[in-house]
Amino acid sequence: MNEIPLYWLFIAFVALILLSGFFSGSETGLMSLNRYRLKHLAAKNHGGAIRAVALLKKPDKLITLILLGNNFINILITQLATYIGYRLYGEAGIAIAAGVLTLVLLLFAEVTPKTLAATRPEKIAFPAAYVYQPLSKIAYPVVAIIDWLAKLVLRLFMLSGRESDGDALTSAELRVAVNETSGLIPDSHRDMLLSILDLEKVTVDDIMVPRSEIIGIDLEDDWHETLKLITNLSYTRIPIYSGNIDNLVGIALMRKILPLLLKDEFDAESLVDLTRDGYFIPEGTALTTQLLNFRKNKRRIGFVVDEFGDIQGLVAIEDILEEIVGEFTTDPSAMHQDFFRDVDGSFLIDGSTHIRDINRQLEIDLPTEGPRTLNGLILEHMEFIPEAGTGLKINDYPIEIMQVKNNMVKTARISITLDQDPTDMQPEPSSDG
Repeated sequence: MNEIPLYWLFIAFVALILLSGFFSGSETGLMSLNRYRLKHLAAKNHGGAIRAVALLKKPDKLITLILLGNNFINILITQLATYIGYRLYGEAGIAIAAGVLTLVLLLFAEVTPKTLAATRPEKIAFPAAYVYQPLSKIAYPVVAIIDWLAKLVLRLFMLSGRESDGDALTSAELRVAVNETSGLIPDSHRDMLLSILDLEKVTVDDIMVPRSEIIGIDLEDDWHETLKLITNLSYTRIPIYSGNIDNLVGIALMRKILPLLLKDEFDAESLVDLTRDGYFIPEGTALTTQLLNFRKNKRRIGFVVDEFGDIQGLVAIEDILEEIVGEFTTDPSAMHQDFFRDVDGSFLIDGSTHIRDINRQLEIDLPTEGPRTLNGLILEHMEFIPEAGTGLKINDYPIEIMQVKNNMVKTARISITLDQDPTDMQPEPSSDG
């Protein structure tokens, strides 16, 4: 070997360093790949992505293959550097080679290639996948033996070598992933995705129109008053009941009522004939479940009932969709403003307004566990029926009772600080279905 020119030894040394850097960088690159983008590219028939997916299906064997190659190359580098040092400086050259080799390996075979691969994983991993796929077949016997021995060692230490589903995301992890898309997708799209994730935390009780606010037709009312109510209603579906809402007859579609009105053939009997049986929803049903149930039963509106079968409120499919995309329906009840911003910056709010609507509209954080409405929250907090002029604080938000009627807080004032201009505050209607 003494006859080999030193420059050939240096060329071999540099080549081995580059090869070691390839193994180190490709390991980092393959393990740093975004698994979801990788699957997306593979679905588009990207050659490098397809091979990377195949390799990463068995990460233990891939790591074994990489480390086998990397360690073999590093051993050759160590022996060659020692020999070059000995030829140049004798016994002292061995020590010099050890020091120089440590710096060279760290700089050119570890830190630099791994840093490059971590910042540009696809640029490194995809070309490497073309090399590792055939190499894995060639070295399969050796890799299989080493992999078996490694799992045996793990079992000796009472550790499992079984593969885990590292790609599965929990709801909380998926929320973080969606939040990390800032700048990649529009904010409105990201908000909708987050709202979909929140649906499983929200129940029909949180968004239902309370029983006392359900607008329908009572068959026991004077028929002339009923006709007047029908002609003034703008809902497409109308609850029909007898005496009170618990005696529900069904749901009538306005598109079926109008032709009878035009023909002057509309009466109480024909109204009952065209009604469809009511659809009932157990209280506490998650919105994700109810959205699927609406689709399965081909319904758009349902009545929330308690364990005794008493109707507690009404939910429409539009109410669930608005939890995802925000307010989009035109509700005739918008004539009544739930929010009114005063000149001092405080807000006058109807006591029947849902706390979730208040939090969303004013960007505040009133407690949503427990009572659903502002009136309920105030009564639970104070534990008695307050008088007008009474003040309290909930979550550090000053609240003043403005009007009390029929043992209910009809109007309250919430004082907060908003960055938006008072003129920007518009009332957002809630849908009664």
